[in-house]
Order: sequence, then C-alpha cells, then structure tokens
Amino acid sequence: MPARWPAASAAERDTIAGAFVAARMSRTAVAEYPGLPPTSEAEAYAIQRHAISLWPDRIAGWKVGLIQPPFSQQLGRTRLFGPIFAGGVQRAGHDPIDFPAIVGGFTAIEAEYVLTLGGEVPPAMGWTAERVAATIRAVHVGVEMAGSPFAGINDQGPLVTISDFGNHAGLLLGSELAGGMNALDAEVCSVAIDGVEIGRGTPANIPGSPMGSLAELLEHMGREGRTLPAGSLVSTGAVTGVHQIHPGQGAVADFGRHGRIHVRLVEANS
Repeated sequence: MPARWPAASAAERDTIAGAFVAARMSRTAVAEYPGLPPTSEAEAYAIQRHAISLWPDRIAGWKVGLIQPPFSQQLGRTRLFGPIFAGGVQRAGHDPIDFPAIVGGFTAIEAEYVLTLGGEVPPAMGWTAERVAATIRAVHVGVEMAGSPFAGINDQGPLVTISDFGNHAGLLLGSELAGGMNALDAEVCSVAIDGVEIGRGTPANIPGSPMGSLAELLEHMGREGRTLPAGSLVSTGAVTGVHQIHPGQGAVADFGRHGRIHVRLVEANS
C-alpha cells in the first residue's frame, strides 16, 4: 500500500469518519480525502467503525465488494465490506425508484444477488462456501447503489473505499428466488443505462460464488467479534460490474423471470 503516507492517529481517523458522515448527511461532495488515507486494513475499518457509530440508523446488513489485484495480494483479502443501513433499503416494484446522488460525488449501479440470513450468526472462524449454506434463509435479486461524497473513492485503492462505508449508498431489494441458492446456477442478469446495455453476467462472475462472498464476510465478522442478527441482508457483489451513473440518467437491472429493477438518478438536495 502507499508507503508515502504515515499512519493516522486515532484522533485523525475519527476526524476522517466525522467528515464523511457530515458530508453524507448534508449531501455535499468532498473534493479531497479528508485526512491521511489509511495505510492498513485495521486503520480503514477503524475509520468505518467510528463512522458507523456516528450514523443515526441501525445496520440491516452488509455489502461485499471485490478487491482487485494487485491490492488483493498486498492485503491478503479478496473482499471488502461496508454497512447497509435500514433506511437505505428499498423494496423494488414495477415503478422506477428515484435515487438521490450527491452532485460532485460518486454513484454507481450494481446488479447483485442478496442473501438473507435465517438465524443469528455469532462471531466464528473457519467459514467456507459449503458451511455458510446452512445460514441462508432466502435469496433475492437486487441492486446495490454504490455511493460516496468523495468522487475519488475508488481511485486510491480499497482501503480508502473501506473507510467510507465501503462505498455503499443504498440497496434496492427485488423478488425472491423460489429455488434459493440452488437456483443461482441458471441465473443471468444485465444492466442498461439510458437504454444501452453495459453489462451482462451470471453469479459465476463472482469469484468463489455469492456463498464465497458470505464466507469471507463471516470470517471478517469473526475477526471483528461481531454477531450478525437473524434477517441480516448480505449483498454479495457486482455480477455485471460497477457502472457509474449520473443525475438525470436512468438504469435497469434485468433479472429475467425475476423481474426488472428500474432506477432514476436525481440530484440529492442538501
């Protein structure tokens, strides 16, 4: 990771968290990273934990994002994580959802498969894709709206992404798959922006499968000593890629027989 940056103090990390929370709450952009960027995974999640403590909402689940090489080799991780807050979860229907984006920040649409946990999962280690299957109650199609007041959230590596809620802004929850995890092998989805398809894929596009994403999340929660409550939502990763979208544009995530999720991006009012 960038060696030119010294490690931030605990007070500096709290200041970064506070700056991101204030920007999100006021819906104003952050022109530059508000302090010394984190140089370790521990620092990045420390900033995230403090920001979570400042956010006036409960956690409904967690987003899982892919860490690309060479960062995955440097960190020894292939996933990063961020909180999904209850107020940011919307049920998708036939009508388009107007989603507010911070002007001058970053917003993207991601077609995903969302897992619901059936029971409480206490912190533990040794999770595998096979072992996590017993924790899953339901599978839904969904859209993660990635978002940050900092336009460069993805440009400075995954530690910066982690520090601002993992670049998460909202979750649009679609229909449930009748066959649960067993139905995923046959699934195909696509994303179009302003009527032009820009991505198509299957759950196999997620390295290790959606269950692999859940396994890595539960390993992370084991390291953090955090219990996941029953009913927690887990957005398992972008199947068709991460597609930036701007106010005034519309997007459709098409899940075939499981329906479509329509989104219109609007300017967030401060």
